[in-house]
Amino acid sequence: MAMIKKFQVTFDCAEPERLARFWCEVLGYVVPPPPEGFATWDEFDRAQPAEYQGAYFACNDPSGVGPRLLFMRVPEGKAVKNRVHLDVRAGTGLVGAERLATLEAECARLVALGAVHLRTMVADEVNESCLVMQDIEGNEFCLD
Repeated sequence: MAMIKKFQVTFDCAEPERLARFWCEVLGYVVPPPPEGFATWDEFDRAQPAEYQGAYFACNDPSGVGPRLLFMRVPEGKAVKNRVHLDVRAGTGLVGAERLATLEAECARLVALGAVHLRTMVADEVNESCLVMQDIEGNEFCLD
């Protein structure tokens, strides 16, 4: 049997630090400490060649369980629907009206951070409710 490996999820984006800080708020993640020899990320950034300044930013699960998220600046904007998206598990174990109320409350918190609520998918015979959203750069994700 193959050994399970750690992985990170990398997002192409326009503003890496801004998007990373948004996802830190969404997930309860933290910005990792700056590299050895630098007091702050700003200091590290200023030490880089101009073309690499602000090129990437990351956030980590403080418990070390979840994957690291890396945000990398790219020149092109988002043009189509994501091929991969995050499911933010805000309603795990909940069903019916209690689940929907929990998801709507989390949706309101995320909208205040700049997310956009696209649609609510109400429970049916097969699936529980979930909300489809976009982050501050238009990347789709689900609250489920």
